[in-house]
Amino acid sequence: MQEVTRRKFIATATLATGFALAVQPISAGVITTNAKGLVAGAVKIPVKDGEIPAYRAAPATGENFPIVLVIQEIFGVHEHIQDITRRFAKLGYLAIAPELFIRQGDVSKLSSIDEIRPIVAKVPDAQVLSDLDATLHWAVKSAKGNADKLAITGFCWGGRIIWLYAAHNPKVKAGVAWYGRLVGDATELQPQNPIDIASKLTVPILGLYGGKDTGIPINTVEQMRDRLKSSSKSEIIVYPDAPHAFFADYRPSYREKEAKEGWKRLLAWFKQHGV
Repeated sequence: MQEVTRRKFIATATLATGFALAVQPISAGVITTNAKGLVAGAVKIPVKDGEIPAYRAAPATGENFPIVLVIQEIFGVHEHIQDITRRFAKLGYLAIAPELFIRQGDVSKLSSIDEIRPIVAKVPDAQVLSDLDATLHWAVKSAKGNADKLAITGFCWGGRIIWLYAAHNPKVKAGVAWYGRLVGDATELQPQNPIDIASKLTVPILGLYGGKDTGIPINTVEQMRDRLKSSSKSEIIVYPDAPHAFFADYRPSYREKEAKEGWKRLLAWFKQHGV
């Protein structure tokens, strides 16, 4: 798959529909949240070099909604991520999931994880943080969002971004990172990892991790916990028997008990910190 040129990106960027090809077949027990009582669907977010697509869901009536930025998995803003935004909207939030890979390629159309990884590897952290700033600006100016009540949550690839964006934007009131990578080698595109910013973090982040996650060694989770000791606002919970992606109800990795308990913790964490 060729990399999308910036000129083409500006003209053709669109949001994925349905589930990503790489995650077929979809589990029979997938959770589906309808849009009744909501304003939900694709929107365009102005960014420095054009526009990026995003999925937005909010209550159909009202204003000054608390904002939740929802950060995608490696599979993009496909149906699962869109459904999560609707779950938040049903609870009174303005939830927005921007498509953060679109300049590099449309990963929803790729059929294997091996095709997706090279695309995602080209995504600079600086681009992601800037796009999230732009998404927040749009949420406040164009979608009746309350800038003083901002939360973030993300999954897998997005879980790593939660820690980094909280360090980048101290106006975030609370964040929840689901099984995001914590430790890694610094590169030009990814100069820092969560472990590098942990000791200076002021935003309260709740990390939710699986004890049987083969991609995130438990010793790296313990390293992160140790670094966070200087910031008592943040906390990490490990579910001993949970694998990676235990919240992903459309995949075999889904663990209903841990997913539901983690969701309750997320909502309580947001409420505790005023979002």
